[in-house]
Amino acid sequence: MIAKLPVGVLYALTAACLFGISTPFAKILLSEMPPLLLGGLLYLGSGLGLLLIRLWRDKGWKKSDLTRGEWPWLLGAIVFGGMLGPVLLMFGLKTTSASSATLLLNIEAVLTAVIAWVIFKENADKRIVFGMLAIIFGGIFLSWPLEPRTSSSVLIGSMLIVFACLCWAIDNNLTRKVSGTDALFIAGSKGLIAGVVNSSLALSLGYHLPKGIVLLETAVLGFIGYGVSLLLFVLALRDLGTARTGAYFSTAPFIGAVISILLLGESTSMMFWFAALFMGLGVWLHLTENHDHEHTHEPLEHTHAHSHDSHHQHQHDFDWDGVGSHTHAHSHMAVTHKHPHFPDIHHRHTHKVK
Repeated sequence: MIAKLPVGVLYALTAACLFGISTPFAKILLSEMPPLLLGGLLYLGSGLGLLLIRLWRDKGWKKSDLTRGEWPWLLGAIVFGGMLGPVLLMFGLKTTSASSATLLLNIEAVLTAVIAWVIFKENADKRIVFGMLAIIFGGIFLSWPLEPRTSSSVLIGSMLIVFACLCWAIDNNLTRKVSGTDALFIAGSKGLIAGVVNSSLALSLGYHLPKGIVLLETAVLGFIGYGVSLLLFVLALRDLGTARTGAYFSTAPFIGAVISILLLGESTSMMFWFAALFMGLGVWLHLTENHDHEHTHEPLEHTHAHSHDSHHQHQHDFDWDGVGSHTHAHSHMAVTHKHPHFPDIHHRHTHKVK
């Protein structure tokens, strides 16, 4: 086990906690409004909240530092993760218990890793692979229909949640391509654009906004459970890479399941506890991974917030007191060394097949 967990792990686990808490509360809000409108308002609340924070941080509007080539990645992430994912989840929650739905969301980590490994060629250690297999078995146990009278609705709800996980898995991999830029802009833009589109679509279909306290509760839940969670998730992507961030984030469903059982009084079946056992094993395998080998950094030039550590030893053409982090374009020279690491923005190297 890695003796000292990097800050990216803390970001991912906190993001998981906030998102896990949001699912059972979203289940409650479904009694007040249709799934399409709820999904839109949750993301609208997240986008507006993060936008206000960014305006306060920068003392006004500041132009994004995204390059022209990075915009397609962000727009794709908004479509899959902001527009399709939350709406599919809300529809799935209509016919699935909140406790089962939250555990089933672990499939997102599996799909995220598969896409990262197969399409984007991110490294996959055996421990991570076995952990993903355990989570898959947990998902099978969880979605297996127990009663013929309800199997159809349970299966449909489960499949909708799996499709939501697929959308978020695609979103996670696309977001990683821009994770080195301003995380507040990335998360805020995703929430604001997706929220406006889905909310407008719902209103055009004749749905009405909830009144008073319900609208406020939805906005606050969206800001915390989706906005702040997404912000921390983007920061984790920067430090851990896509598959491993998804692995740590897979702790979210357990938090949501516990709250669902305690808050909503939902009953649990033997299959639920089998699923929890396998998913817990998978998460444990992820959390105890240690990736340590000799690797080579190719020359690289990019811009992101950083402090001067073993990977950032460069000169400045401006005054800097050496305290805290700072942001500017900087170059990395080629270097070969050995230490525990994740596939962060400085460790996206290839691996020799053993």
